[in-house]
Amino acid sequence: MVKDAEYVLKQVRDNDIKFIHLWFTDVLGFLKSFAITADELENALAEGMGFDGSSIEGFSRIQESDMVAFPDTGTFSVLPWRPEQQGVARMFADVRNPDGSPFEGDPRNVLKRNLERAAKMGYTFYVGPELEYFYFKDSDGTEVLDHGGYFDLTPLDLARDLRRQTILSLQAMGVDVEYSHHEVAPSQHEIDLRYTDALTMSDSVMTYRLAVKEIAQQNGVYATFMPKPIFGVNGSGMHTHQSIFRGDDNAMFDANDEYHLSAEGRSYVAGILKHAPELTAVLNQWVNSYKRLVPGYEAPVYVCWARRNRSALVRVPMYKPGKEKATRVELRSPDPACNPYLAFSVMLAAGLEGIEKGYELPAESMNNIYEMTAEERADCGIETLPEDLYEAIKLTEQSELVRKALGDHVFKWFVRNKYDEWNEYKAQVSPYELDRYLSIL
Repeated sequence: MVKDAEYVLKQVRDNDIKFIHLWFTDVLGFLKSFAITADELENALAEGMGFDGSSIEGFSRIQESDMVAFPDTGTFSVLPWRPEQQGVARMFADVRNPDGSPFEGDPRNVLKRNLERAAKMGYTFYVGPELEYFYFKDSDGTEVLDHGGYFDLTPLDLARDLRRQTILSLQAMGVDVEYSHHEVAPSQHEIDLRYTDALTMSDSVMTYRLAVKEIAQQNGVYATFMPKPIFGVNGSGMHTHQSIFRGDDNAMFDANDEYHLSAEGRSYVAGILKHAPELTAVLNQWVNSYKRLVPGYEAPVYVCWARRNRSALVRVPMYKPGKEKATRVELRSPDPACNPYLAFSVMLAAGLEGIEKGYELPAESMNNIYEMTAEERADCGIETLPEDLYEAIKLTEQSELVRKALGDHVFKWFVRNKYDEWNEYKAQVSPYELDRYLSIL
């Protein structure tokens, strides 16, 4: 439903809304917010609300700190998880400079720019991410709530109720959910959001991550989207299904193609594959992300594509007759701790680059890549994703595609921040080192 200013003002009056939280994200993807009163809303919708951006990661320097948040009326929703505090709503905001121009450090603006590029080529970009996460007894450790496995139904499992409450909260906020289930690892879960356009989905991902944590906290447990919190079990991924449409038609579909992929679809996949290593720092932006991207735990490591083979980085799900609109590409490397606005931006940029330059789709990988030797992979032209954050950020730093997709402001800040994170990490003395070396060296 399209929501304009009049609709929002009426909803505020009819629901006796007292406070409206304006949401936005920093460059790392952390949700930020400040609240305005209902009395200030009309002015905020017309002129925006000023705030100090100097303390927001990746925003601005102290001498140029003034920012203006303009509420997006289409994102208005009442917050459902605080029933004792009725009268609180939220809207996502676009961050602008004082002169009204879009602020280049706003991740939402970054995605909008990339979507405009797609629109000029005649495309609408749709995504459907699958975000996995863990429930733990508290935030001080990794004591699990259950020992279930993939799709297990555990009748005494507290997490079933947590997932149900989370889904009801999301639906109350207008976020469409397809299904939920227990994941492979103990106490690991997944709630899948229904496919939609990339900007709406980015807002929904931010809402989803907050809702999961809020409901967990209300029930006295802790939820985390950390990519690899437990050694020896699967980490949490964000497999991302994506497609491009021309109007109502799926531009990736071709009934006469062997894989039911159009020329555009083939080149889109080829673009993702060609640029995957340099995108990885954005899709997997934390030191911990690379503890997940190792062989043996279903996370993709090798740059190749397949239809049935889930060890591949990119999967093209099999075509079902009559389901032309469901033709899509699944990128399996991102994790749920990324910034969705930036992650979707670089995915789209890589796919569009493939289309613009007519990249050729390499041969499908039919074998289990994990069981191939390094020589066999090399013979097949299969590259490997970066092994750690340092290797990943070195590739990203050299990437003109990522620089163009993110813009100079975000690109430079992101690269610098990730180098700082790596330098801090590599200087740490870990429990592993103490356990292994202290008693023998």
